[in-house]
Amino acid sequence: MSGLEVVVVAYGAPGLLDGCLGALDDAHPVVVVDNSSDPAVAEVAARHRVTYLDPGANLGFAGGVNRAIDRPGRGTPDVLLLNPDAVIEPGAVEALHRRLRDDPDVGCVAPGQVEPGGSTPSRVGWPFPSPAGAWLEAVGLGGLRRRPDFLIGSVLLIRGRALAEVGPFDERFFLYAEETDWQRRATDRGWRMVWCPEIPATHVGAGTGGDPTRRLTHFHASQERYIRKHFGPAGWWSYRAAVVLGSGLRGVVLPGTRGRDAAARFHLYLDGPCRREAELAPAQADVR
Repeated sequence: MSGLEVVVVAYGAPGLLDGCLGALDDAHPVVVVDNSSDPAVAEVAARHRVTYLDPGANLGFAGGVNRAIDRPGRGTPDVLLLNPDAVIEPGAVEALHRRLRDDPDVGCVAPGQVEPGGSTPSRVGWPFPSPAGAWLEAVGLGGLRRRPDFLIGSVLLIRGRALAEVGPFDERFFLYAEETDWQRRATDRGWRMVWCPEIPATHVGAGTGGDPTRRLTHFHASQERYIRKHFGPAGWWSYRAAVVLGSGLRGVVLPGTRGRDAAARFHLYLDGPCRREAELAPAQADVR
């Protein structure tokens, strides 16, 4: 098998990063891109003897990954994207790598994931967002769309050749949907994505994120960028109308937290997620 390199895009949370790097046990080269320029993160990276890159600004997840894979003389190793709030043992990394290499048309693979100390599997695979899918969700038929088209990027092993062919991550996605967009482009080129639930990993989820409202705004703004990129303006207006209709109805009929969350989503899409995100721009650095 060809080489494997681990890329961790960090933003603060040196304790989580320490656990993440410690579990890898020096089995593979690791690159930490520190979007927070945090001396404590640099100290953790130095203690684990990994390559440390400080871009001097918060590049977002896509920008951080691209900074790591665009180093001179690096070659084209397979790349394990690993969140600092995720943990995977060396044996599981090797099993994941074997699964990737068993099929030449597989572009990326992901393990099963649970929260630390938990036993309930987290959802790893999702259908690609689309206007048609949004309308199914709006009318209560979202359960018909369970096929996992893409895998979340918290623990994601990408074939180096696929990365070279498909190209780097799109840095217009500051946070969220960057792995969705990359896998959509990979699928369009004939690459397959494979989920390996028998291979274990843990993931805290939003372990290095900021305020939950901010995270949701970034998430939905990235959804807007994705839909506009792949379906054009008309596709976005259709998608937006479906979300406004569906969340508006749910905000009226659902009780408690679910109803409040739906109402908040209604107002977010009524205003426009990217417009809302632009209002957060001066404080964007506190995310991830």
